[in-house]
Amino acid sequence: QVQLVESGGGLAQSGGSLRLSCAASGITFNRYTMGWFRQAPGKEREFVAAINWSGVSTLYFDSVTGRFTISRDNAKKTVYLQMNSLKPEDTADYYCAAEMSSGLIVETRPREYDFWGQGTQVTVSS
Repeated sequence: QVQLVESGGGLAQSGGSLRLSCAASGITFNRYTMGWFRQAPGKEREFVAAINWSGVSTLYFDSVTGRFTISRDNAKKTVYLQMNSLKPEDTADYYCAAEMSSGLIVETRPREYDFWGQGTQVTVSS
């Protein structure tokens, strides 16, 4: 049974930091691109960041570039999202997702991902 379990969400002040983690089980982790997505109330789910299976290739949504960093530890089967300089507009439920891929190109479209976590809430106060 595949499980992706996010943690690390919570309340932060504008300008603050949070670190999200996503622990995977039931998959051969190093065969998957891992992505972070977010969904604010009343809005569609949007791409935040992704990292390829080896960690060599990463991609970020424009609004988080320079503030967020995605990383992974294949030995621990965990992907991370370090979020710095948080803004109120970063408030959303954050989801990690896994896409089976052995390449360098990372996917930004949610429909291409095979497995999803349940999400963790991030609230940034102004």
